[in-house]
Amino acid sequence: MIPPISSTSPLPADQWAAVRSRAIFDCCKWDVQSEDHCVLARSPLLIDAADWQTLATAAERLAVEALAAERELFHRPELHQILGLPRTILRQLAHRDRFEPPAEACRVMRFDFHHTSDGWRLSEVNADVPGGFIEAGGFTRLVAQYLGCGTAPPDPASVYAAAISERVGTGGLVALVHATAYSDDRQVMQYLAAQLAKHGVRSILVSPAHLRWNSGRARIECSFASETPDLVVRFFPGEWLPELQPRVCWINYFHSSLTFQSNPATALLIQSKRFPIAWNYLQTPLPTWRTFLPETICPSQLPRNWRGEWVLKPVFGRVGRDVGIAGITQENELATIARSAKRSPTEWAAQRQFDLLPIATPDGTRFPSIGVFTVNGAASGLYGRLARKRLIDHEAQDAAVLIRGARPEAS
Repeated sequence: MIPPISSTSPLPADQWAAVRSRAIFDCCKWDVQSEDHCVLARSPLLIDAADWQTLATAAERLAVEALAAERELFHRPELHQILGLPRTILRQLAHRDRFEPPAEACRVMRFDFHHTSDGWRLSEVNADVPGGFIEAGGFTRLVAQYLGCGTAPPDPASVYAAAISERVGTGGLVALVHATAYSDDRQVMQYLAAQLAKHGVRSILVSPAHLRWNSGRARIECSFASETPDLVVRFFPGEWLPELQPRVCWINYFHSSLTFQSNPATALLIQSKRFPIAWNYLQTPLPTWRTFLPETICPSQLPRNWRGEWVLKPVFGRVGRDVGIAGITQENELATIARSAKRSPTEWAAQRQFDLLPIATPDGTRFPSIGVFTVNGAASGLYGRLARKRLIDHEAQDAAVLIRGARPEAS
């Protein structure tokens, strides 16, 4: 039986050198090296076409259900505290009768799947500011050009740019909002800007502080630009927004915005790792979520001997940071995480652990994850990662994922 995910032989040295160089200069992947190792895997992953269809269908259904739940949650402020939202954001969303959700367009998400002893399982959704566009797009297409097997899935940044173009039209202006001090964020926005340009869409790369809101409309006001964008793309975590001063710089990301946003900050309602804890209070049915996501509870409900059965996650943790897994997380660090979860349980979630299956690669045994992008609810790309341990964190390598047995896309 062919496993659903497998690793190929590494690209020859000369081809790999070409891929690395072109990833940097053609795809804006500037951070290819971390300390003494490359963050990009030289050996691509192959996923069976049938499994790609399985994950694509699941992701599309998950997206539909999640957005329906988000719409309901916006009007259910009594549930927001369950989600572990920061107090400043809770106050902004408390008066739902006076506000409307922000105008939105081109919703993008990434669902992270893992192959386990019980089949495919979902660990989380990146519904707020999903990353991986360069790796799932340009880098994967470069690898596919040199590899003799497998078909590249859609480039999520290209699909995203096309959707934005349909919304704003040729010559439209998009503000690409990001944390400008971080080159790894800047590179993503630079790559997206290049994709938008192919569709005749203008873009300006700005920080959140460069936007001014007046009566719900955003305007770029800074030393290098003074224009009104047709759409705001935000690559700045929603939970960071309240750190901006004054308050008027960020409240319209959550409500009453007349400028189209992608994604609106209300995405935090489903980005929260405690989203499943609110399910039983919702009228929105979530059958696909209940099928793929392991049981999630508040840490205050954990049994005394929970280690080995449950994983502790911070509500708005990213890249595996501060995740506590017995046998994986260092014991002193796990003890610190457990104390924090006991002291402030609403800032954490406990997810039942699944049995993640490893694969053999030329570099040894690795644990893969497959992120499936959706743009406006349609599956739009694959983001692979390979970790040495049963935790996909900042030490994991980014891997191109190609589809085995699929027909090439029409050019």
